Amino acid sequence: MFTSVFRILTAAVVMGIALAPGAASAAMLRPAALAYSNTPAGSDPDTTTTFTVTVGLLTMTAPAGANLGSGAPGTTITGSLGAVTVTDDRALLTAAWTATASATDWTTGGATTNETIPASDATYTPGTITTTGTITSTGTNITLSGAAQTVVAGTAGVGDNSATWNPTLAVAVPAAAVGGTYTATVIHSVS
Repeated sequence: MFTSVFRILTAAVVMGIALAPGAASAAMLRPAALAYSNTPAGSDPDTTTTFTVTVGLLTMTAPAGANLGSGAPGTTITGSLGAVTVTDDRALLTAAWTATASATDWTTGGATTNETIPASDATYTPGTITTTGTITSTGTNITLSGAAQTVVAGTAGVGDNSATWNPTLAVAVPAAAVGGTYTATVIHSVS
């Protein structure tokens, strides 16, 4: 044993390497050329890490039905339509959308002239708009018609957002209108 240690120390001295007694046996077990990793000496290893942020759709909800109340011929019947909501789950860097509304004529009975109230005899007022996320929403009062018109616009949005409003409809009932329950369809859309 003494001869083996002496040879190791002699070889270390010849090579100009000073070894501590405990390191001499470790040096014999692990050749100097053996590396611990594939990275160059002195560098830190990097790990590329990824994840995905999912995206959804631009959607809109509105009540299936609403009753605006009642009134006599020659008056204006005003009522709330119920909550209308735009939900933008597209997670866009620059989000914008436009909500529109249109309506059919109000009719009762056989939809004769005196049993029809034109859509243009009604106004749509969005009122207060409540938002979530980052979006700027602006409402526009319109006179309803068969053509879609902008009622709320969302601009300057970032990421997911939503806007909710409870529009008021005001229908001017013609003096010649006959009694009955009048029905129309208010159509909302968002793009």
